[in-house]
Amino acid sequence: MNRHHWWRDAVIYQVYVRSFLDSTGDGIGDLAGVRAGLPYLKKLGVDGIWLSPFYPSPQHDHGYDVADYCDVDPLFGDLGEFDQLVGAARRLGIKVLLDIVPNHCSSEHPWFREALAAPAGSPARARFHFADGRGPDGAEPPNNWHSMFGGPAWSRVTEPDGTPGQWYLHMFAPEQPDWNWRDPETGAEFDRVLRFWLDRGIDGFRIDVAAGLFKHPELPDSDDPEADARTRDSVNPLAWNQPEVHDVWRRWRSICEEYTERDGCERLLVGEVSVPTAREHAQYVRPDELHQAFFFDLLSASWDADAFQKVISEAMQDIAGTGSTVTWVLNNHDQVRTVTRYGEPATEGHGLGAARARAAALLMLALPGAAYIYQGEELGLPEVVDLPDDVLTDPIFRRTGSRARIRDGCRVPLPWSGQASPFGFTPGVESAKPWLPQPEYFAEYATDRALADTRSFWHLYRDGLQLRAQLPQLGEGTLRWLDAPPGVLAFERGDDLVCAVNFGTAPTPAPVSGSPLLASGPCPLGVLSGSTAAWWIRT
Repeated sequence: MNRHHWWRDAVIYQVYVRSFLDSTGDGIGDLAGVRAGLPYLKKLGVDGIWLSPFYPSPQHDHGYDVADYCDVDPLFGDLGEFDQLVGAARRLGIKVLLDIVPNHCSSEHPWFREALAAPAGSPARARFHFADGRGPDGAEPPNNWHSMFGGPAWSRVTEPDGTPGQWYLHMFAPEQPDWNWRDPETGAEFDRVLRFWLDRGIDGFRIDVAAGLFKHPELPDSDDPEADARTRDSVNPLAWNQPEVHDVWRRWRSICEEYTERDGCERLLVGEVSVPTAREHAQYVRPDELHQAFFFDLLSASWDADAFQKVISEAMQDIAGTGSTVTWVLNNHDQVRTVTRYGEPATEGHGLGAARARAAALLMLALPGAAYIYQGEELGLPEVVDLPDDVLTDPIFRRTGSRARIRDGCRVPLPWSGQASPFGFTPGVESAKPWLPQPEYFAEYATDRALADTRSFWHLYRDGLQLRAQLPQLGEGTLRWLDAPPGVLAFERGDDLVCAVNFGTAPTPAPVSGSPLLASGPCPLGVLSGSTAAWWIRT
């Protein structure tokens, strides 16, 4: 892998810090736990880690409500522990990316508290979206937008004199006021934040809500005000994907390039970009903007050969055409895990979903570009769908009372060892219970068991990552589609590596004679089994 452009075909492991490994016994994962887990990740074969937010926060949205962008919440450690983590990762050759949240902050952020204490029209309020209400006495919100987490996107404040006052905008929870990026102080502050962490030796940032930041300057009513809440996605065209956001990414790219020029190591910007089309997505990864942006269309594609081929082809045409590489992802901390998502509701257990998830993983690792793995994906963890209401922490559930699209089920702490909770997640019997309860069946997925079983998800991922690092056909480059039977997707990398996926349940003839180099399931000679992917080298 080219050192200067390490990110182009890197495989990054997403660490959801509070659920990775607890070193203190409080039931919540922390930075010291991440450091302890680095040898495991090195053995798996990833190139880097992306850390979920660990900044000081009231934790209304598990750290995505940031109160201080330049420190560590005591829940997770301190700056000294962070520096040790970065140093340990560097010694193992593992890159470190931080999750930065520029669209909104915490209602406990000092600047927002200052805004609440300041009068209407003040510079302090200009950093956010404060506006007078409509209707008699300003009792109605300034516009009809709804939050992605449900309910109005506006909350009214009580002014310092005790009277009802202006409203402020929050496209997520009320505890997450949106920054006003049209105010120059906001951009200058985030320049400072970037430099603070880059000076501490990190290798880049994953940018939360990267199509956000700017809103329509007039904040007009929406024709479909509940679209974001209904889809749990950023689809309101007045609140997302505004043209001015691209200037921010050009500015951030130039800051990263300053650091690259000093030592030749490229700092990565990868964006969470949810936009309607691959063509719009490509605008975010032009040569002077973000290096990469997650391509969520693969994650959201139905289990169907034609659907997968369509989204892969669009990505290769529109995104790779910018000079960037596609950033593939199948799982993350906001989505139902593939083992459950690809399963059939009427079937018992996770057999079909697991087979499809294994096949999808092998497909993703064979595609040109970069790939991101969400913790537990390499263990084949299913979604925990039966968490009791009284343990749910997702603000979506708190605001709507509905379990639809809640995210706690993919955030349950990892099982590391043993036959009963906490499965090695916490350090001893006197420790607090994990912050979300682990089901008994997690024993089947514990890492010690996975490492000992050569048929496990873990070994499939490890073997795929090793081959990806060794074979010049894989990683960055192009692909060529091959003719295949209905329900089968097949393509060639380089001149001789073939990847095929059987999306059906019945076996089909293999596209290449001979034994596969790697397969996601049983693959008899000359046959591609149902719900199976395999790689071959032509001879």
